[in-house]
Amino acid sequence: MTCMKPTFQKVGIVGAGAMGRGIAQVAAQAGSEVLLFDVQVGAALSAQVAVFSQWDKLCDKGRLDAARAASYKARLLCADSLAELSGSDLIVEAIVERLDVKANLFTELESTIRPSAVLATNTSSLSVTAIAARLKRPERFAGYHFFNPVPLMKVVEVIAGLKTSASVCTDLAAYARQMGHTPVQAQDSPGFIVNHAGRGYGTEALRIVSEGIADFATIDRILKDQIGFKLGPFELMDLTALDVSHPVMESIYHQYFEEPRYRPSVITAQRLAGGVVGKKVGEGFYRYVNGIAQISPEAAVPQVDEMPPVWVSPRAARRAELLLLLKNLGARIETGAAPSAQALSFVAPLGFDVTTVAVVERLDPARTIGIDMLVEDAASKRRVLATNPATRTDMRDAAHALMARDGKAVSVIRDSGGFVSQRVVATIVNIASDMCQQAICSPADLETAVTLGLGYPLGPLAMGNLYGPANVLEVLFNMQTVYGDPRYRPSPWLRRRGAIGVSLMHEEE
Repeated sequence: MTCMKPTFQKVGIVGAGAMGRGIAQVAAQAGSEVLLFDVQVGAALSAQVAVFSQWDKLCDKGRLDAARAASYKARLLCADSLAELSGSDLIVEAIVERLDVKANLFTELESTIRPSAVLATNTSSLSVTAIAARLKRPERFAGYHFFNPVPLMKVVEVIAGLKTSASVCTDLAAYARQMGHTPVQAQDSPGFIVNHAGRGYGTEALRIVSEGIADFATIDRILKDQIGFKLGPFELMDLTALDVSHPVMESIYHQYFEEPRYRPSVITAQRLAGGVVGKKVGEGFYRYVNGIAQISPEAAVPQVDEMPPVWVSPRAARRAELLLLLKNLGARIETGAAPSAQALSFVAPLGFDVTTVAVVERLDPARTIGIDMLVEDAASKRRVLATNPATRTDMRDAAHALMARDGKAVSVIRDSGGFVSQRVVATIVNIASDMCQQAICSPADLETAVTLGLGYPLGPLAMGNLYGPANVLEVLFNMQTVYGDPRYRPSPWLRRRGAIGVSLMHEEE
């Protein structure tokens, strides 16, 4: 996107890796004169060549005309020293994620630039306030976090440090729009918006695996087919690689003084130590051959000669919908106050485990199986069942075969507090609600950042609204009861809104 009068006419970029050259590309396209510098000899020139090649490819595809490409190239130059950046209106740093290295760089830059110039860090996890602590003009310093690949990932986090001037953030947001990106405003906090909000997806999936409830592929299938995620959590971690994602998990956990919600997993720590980090090395949670994940096929639907009658708990979530589904599947439905001695009993808890429900409702656990009804069946591509430790094999097979009669995929998992989708959705919504409670960002910016930065099918607050704040609260309260774990403690933001039926995206005045 070209702008005749960009907010920052002269821009310096320090660091010519993937992030630095991406920022340089969109800055030049916005109309700025860009100087690219890297301490490694030849790195800036290589980055310039790579960006020029991108523009040439766009011309070949007819998406960019030659005259405009030539104007972009004329604005992207290489610098041989930091001193050459002294005339910049804005300098963006995109170097190694080390606090000491970044702080030293900005101290050096501040001594050479004009007092009116803005300094910005592209850090993804370090404190903006801490980086700026030694500066004489910290009010001219902010976080400016782009995502890789920069030209395609259209969200930019604008982060105010403790002393950052509001006008600096306003100017950086305006410049992001000129680059064709969407700015979101965040306070300086661990993980900012995207990396903070993203904690729930992978970490809760890892907990589910660690409890022996389901394997990697099953969890990925469930979350894609029931909730609509483009990639399952383990596919995503394989793509980003554990040498990137696990340190972020640890960083946010420690920066929040071991807050249980963000606790990392020994599973990723072990895999990182063993070098099994993901797709780029050919092995992660999946093994890759020619870049293709090798995933075992799902188990075949069991053959059942005689289907038992079925009975549905009166406490089941979406009970009317479940009864209609069973009728459409051709089940023989019992309507008594209690199941017969031959019946397969279906329970549909929110947050509670099937074992507890069977005991509380005085059902025969050998004939009791759970079904996840958080998501409307018509909106889901998969049904998920859960056994308890006493569930008989013939009852499990009967439930599986019955639920697969119309061709819809079925997963059968082991018992736990909360089904896979319930646990992951509730954790995502709870963390997002807590971010709003802390005023890290506005609800609107949170939704924008997550949908653009993480590619979720919905923002976390919209997700909570879709499945019902009261339902999400029930899952969290019941899981807290089952596990006795503070990681499932509901956020006050969520608790208040869920209790009175107010949209999670509603801001208090």
